Order: sequence, then C-alpha cells, then structure tokens
Amino acid sequence: MIIDEVLAQKIIQPRPLESHKGTFGRVLLIGGNYPYGGAIIMAALACVNSGAGLVTVATHKDNITALHSQLPEAMAFDLAEKNRLSEQTAAADVILIGPGLAEDELAQKTFDAVWKTVKPKQTLIIDGSALNLLAKKASIQWPTKNIILTPHQKEWERLSGLAISEQTEKATQAALAHFPKGTILVAKSHQTKIYQGNRVGELRVGGPYQATGGMGDTLAGMIAGFAAQFKSDLFETTAAAAYLHSAIAQALAQKAYVVLPTRISQELPKWMKEMSEEPLSQ
Repeated sequence: MIIDEVLAQKIIQPRPLESHKGTFGRVLLIGGNYPYGGAIIMAALACVNSGAGLVTVATHKDNITALHSQLPEAMAFDLAEKNRLSEQTAAADVILIGPGLAEDELAQKTFDAVWKTVKPKQTLIIDGSALNLLAKKASIQWPTKNIILTPHQKEWERLSGLAISEQTEKATQAALAHFPKGTILVAKSHQTKIYQGNRVGELRVGGPYQATGGMGDTLAGMIAGFAAQFKSDLFETTAAAAYLHSAIAQALAQKAYVVLPTRISQELPKWMKEMSEEPLSQ
C-alpha cells in the first residue's frame, strides 16, 4: 500500500461543531531529560499544532521554562514528581515516551513507573531513548496492545536483533510478530515503511532535507496528536501523520536546502485545514 494524500484526507476530518478540548484527546509526552530538552519541546509543538485537545509534558524541571516560552498551550511538570507522573499517565488517552528521555537513572525510573501505570485502553507510543530502554529488558509484560514503535534503523536493530542490512520487509514482519498483536511499527529510514501484521504502508514523499536533529521527535508528536483525535483505525491514523510530516517537508524543501522540524509544526494547522475541506482525491 502506498501512503498518500487520499489516506490523509480520509483521516483528517472537519471538527464537529459540538466539541470541546476533551473531544480531541489528552496526551502525555514524557522526555526532555538533561541535556536533551529540545527533543520533547519539538514533540510537544507538533502534538499541539496537529490538534490534540490537552497536552501535558513531563520533562526535566530545568526544561519547563524553555518549554513554556515556546509553547504556553502545553502544561508541564517535573519528571521526578512520581505521584504526578502516575496521575497524569493514568489520565491520558495517548502516552508518548522517549523523545530526549536519555538512559540515566531518572530515565530508567520514569520508564518503569510509566510502564506500571499504563492501562489496556490507552495508546502507548515508544520513541527515541525509550526504545533503547525497552531493548535492554530481558522480558516484558506489555501493559496495552495499542502500541506504536517509532525506531530508526539502529534502534530497530536493538529491538529486533536484525542488523540494518537484514531489515527486509519479510524479516521485519517476522520480528514484529514477537510483539503484541496489533503493534504498529514506523520503520524510519530514507524509505520509511509502516507495519501492522500483514499490513505494510510505504511513504513516497520526503527526502534528505529531513536529515536533521528533531525530525523524529516531531513525527512522534504528530502521531500522538493524530492518535488522540482520530480514533477509527490506528494504523491508518499513524500512516496519515507520517505522510503529512514528509509531504510538508517536501513542499518546504522547494525553497529550503534543509527543512527544520519546527517549520513542519508551524505548517500543520494550515495543511490540516485544507485537507479537511478538500473533496477526497480519486
């Protein structure tokens, strides 16, 4: 399957008149441990700009002022606040853990605390450092079946045991079968593919102008925002977010040698408005 504008238009629908913040989902973003504060800020920018109703960020306390200066629309608290972390994890519809989380003691404690609190009905997106923490686990009891993994090739190597040269479509599907049924894999590369069981979607937009720090954090934030508000098919919703991320970058690259992730976030509301109002492409 080719992931294209038709799929994105199918997912991005006009907002109902009788709606409120809660209609569009509660998202908890966890990361930005020192010295990687920018990662969670970029994820939060993407999440808010993609339309999530209520966005809360758990980050290093020294990062909160920087976050709020960029994004006053998001709530934020200190990663080290154990009770608040448990409360906010339990209250969220979608949880994204990993952008800039690092792998130190605080990161490990945070990962373990979140893992114990996630409920079966929630969607859990695992990105960045959290993928490496997950790969170190000898065995794991999955708290939900609504799992989205967003690794680049090296992170997928650690998770799956497949060397980058071995990461064929067939081998990747076989490795994914060891995760909970229904797990979605966003296999990031110069030819990103999205997997869920026998379903495989391929992106044909995007390019080397996206090869800059924060691009994956922005994609993860977009996926979280989409998952919070578009609730029909999680695979298609994830694919639509990935498409829009690369399609916006491709358009910006017409006049830019390098596309900054924050520019993609700035463009999101306009692109989503246009897609929600256009008749479906044939």
